[in-house]
Amino acid sequence: MPGFQRNTYLWLSILLALTFPIVLGYMWLFISSLNSQMHGLRPVGLWEIQNWRFLWEPIGSRPMIWTVLFNTLVFAVGTSFLIVTISAMAAYAISRLNFPGRGIMLGLVLLLHAFPAVSLLIATFYVLLAIGLFDSLVGVVLVMSAFLMPLGIWLLKGFFDGLSWDMEMAALVDGASRWRIFWYIAVPMIKPGLFALGIFTFLVAWGEFIVPYTFIVSSRTWIFSVYLESIAGDLERADFGLVAAVGVFYTLPAVIIFLLGQRYLLQMYFGGSKG
Repeated sequence: MPGFQRNTYLWLSILLALTFPIVLGYMWLFISSLNSQMHGLRPVGLWEIQNWRFLWEPIGSRPMIWTVLFNTLVFAVGTSFLIVTISAMAAYAISRLNFPGRGIMLGLVLLLHAFPAVSLLIATFYVLLAIGLFDSLVGVVLVMSAFLMPLGIWLLKGFFDGLSWDMEMAALVDGASRWRIFWYIAVPMIKPGLFALGIFTFLVAWGEFIVPYTFIVSSRTWIFSVYLESIAGDLERADFGLVAAVGVFYTLPAVIIFLLGQRYLLQMYFGGSKG
């Protein structure tokens, strides 16, 4: 028992040492958002809320922050919803149905997950341009969903693999269709996996920059990451107090979602490697 406690304290000490710089960075960001001037890690200016003026007035020619917040929510929630819905159906089919090419499809899912999405940006640009979805939230939601879909399918397949066949066999004997079994038996039994994938993909989409920055041009469809880049991009004229305040505001929803859903995220890799 004493040895176990010593190991616990050792791992806690290592964890604190690793997380301290991150916590310090967020503390600096928060203090900078409320102080007019920072000298290193020490605030030396006036304490004021002027850096938060973006909440009640537009910054330059940029859209109001509430429009940006709405666009970001549409992007993150839409991406998460599409991935969870389509991945669940695809993962159930791969896990439960024995069809020709099942092994090849599973291998392709893994290959697509390992493929660097950034290398597809040019081809994706021409596809969005051809179908008229360039510079639209619908377009970036579809692109982001496609990039994350292989991960969602692979993870949910692990959850479906962990389910017992007994209830499904009984339902099949009683005349239930596969579709009914999927919605009313299988999906309720893997709710933790669905919540975990939904929260994870929401957080990934919330922090995404490359996809929206590449495929969104007009400011009316900006999301938070693009808005923040427009403020911080010009290093010579950037208002770093404003950048810090926008950064804090940008981080808050993600922190709240993470705190509410962290118990589901811990189950994310539950048995995800069965074939």
